[in-house]
Amino acid sequence: MSPGVKKVLVIGVVALVLFLLISRPTESAEAVQTALGWLRDGAEALLTFVQNLFA
Repeated sequence: MSPGVKKVLVIGVVALVLFLLISRPTESAEAVQTALGWLRDGAEALLTFVQNLFA
């Protein structure tokens, strides 16, 4: 991918995220909380796996 196309895509994604944050802040916050919940659940599952592996 050429640097020009990559730059346009990055600017487009940033503009879309800013638009969503400004126009729908409640839904954006809920989406972030959901994503962080998934990350937390995944980290807890990985921690449980490692603990059981060495127990």
